Amino acid sequence: MTTDLVVLIDKDLLDTILEGARRLHPRETILLLRGKKKRNTVTVSELVVPPFATYGHGFASVSLHMLPMDFSIVGTVHSHPSGSLNPSAADLNHFFGSVLMIVAFPYADENNTVVYSSDGHKHQLEIVKP
Repeated sequence: MTTDLVVLIDKDLLDTILEGARRLHPRETILLLRGKKKRNTVTVSELVVPPFATYGHGFASVSLHMLPMDFSIVGTVHSHPSGSLNPSAADLNHFFGSVLMIVAFPYADENNTVVYSSDGHKHQLEIVKP
């Protein structure tokens, strides 16, 4: 059974993710989410560009052995240029951290953003205004 999580992210940080996805479109983008997990709340505070990431048409990938030993990484975010907010089997099979955030075309706002756990369970996303 999956515990419902609430994922908190600053509006400016989400805007940065969405802008990066727009600029890389139609290729996918991938970033690491740094923050803290406390009980049923994940707070995303920073973005980390993964070393040697590959950004392609229909995929984005990182070599797990190249990721930093950083216990503050709470998950990943990547884009879906197709517009789909659903995780693929590959997304769930390559899950890293506590949450997977997907941003989908047209990358306009939080309505094009969703957060999942490793079993594909959708979680609540709350935008924190600065």
